[in-house]
Amino acid sequence: MGEPERKLARLGSIIKNYGSVLVAFSGGVDSTLLLKVAQDTLAEQVLAVTAVSEVNPPGEIDEAGTLAEAIGARHVIINTGDLESRAFKGNPPDRCYCCKKEIYTALLKLAEERGIRQVIDGVNADDGAFHRPGLRAGKELGVRSPLQEAGLTKQEIYTLSRRFALPTAHKQPSPCLATRFPYGVEITRGGLAMVHQAEEYLKSLGVDQVRVRHHGVLARIEIPPACFRLLMAKTGEVVARFKEIGYTYTALDLQGFRSGSMDEAGGVGFP
Repeated sequence: MGEPERKLARLGSIIKNYGSVLVAFSGGVDSTLLLKVAQDTLAEQVLAVTAVSEVNPPGEIDEAGTLAEAIGARHVIINTGDLESRAFKGNPPDRCYCCKKEIYTALLKLAEERGIRQVIDGVNADDGAFHRPGLRAGKELGVRSPLQEAGLTKQEIYTLSRRFALPTAHKQPSPCLATRFPYGVEITRGGLAMVHQAEEYLKSLGVDQVRVRHHGVLARIEIPPACFRLLMAKTGEVVARFKEIGYTYTALDLQGFRSGSMDEAGGVGFP
């Protein structure tokens, strides 16, 4: 038995000890593996819950529902009002804390109403190495992170997802669209729509990994360096499309795609 398999067995034991669980289910690679193992372990004692928000790319909710159905888990959708919250909308460095606290509070309430003993999320063993204010909210409210407790890394989660032939086995991380805004810059519905349209357009050109960082009238594109040639061959088309979307200026970040770039230099700088 390899290391991922040993950790998988430990994960099953951890979940079994909960007795019944509500899984915070985004439909990403982490929460999908978590839901799969929870469903295999506790069956009818599992409820998957997906939070709907304007900061999530359209289509993710339908995808989450399809995944939960394929796994055989009961699935519920709840609505959150991120853009109604001044604390979130103002986009402070602890924005994720504000968001997660609201979501987890709603999940805990639902779990209590349904008689479910434990709320669990898809935080993994690697997440502590990054700026993740949302992790603090989970710990404060008593949400457990079985993947992290079992020591499962992101790479091991991908390995096990392939073993289970999960549809997310090759899915790229897709954090909420609010991560495209520099801290202190207000998150608006219009800005979110611009980011989503821009990223979907670049994906249509064949770019798998992309972040369009929203700096007002300037779009800063992050893609893998291997895709630079593809984009440079279509500069006129890209600029024209971005102008249609609402960006006056379009820039390619020469550092390439990287998660958490808004946290560099404290996430501050030009808006």
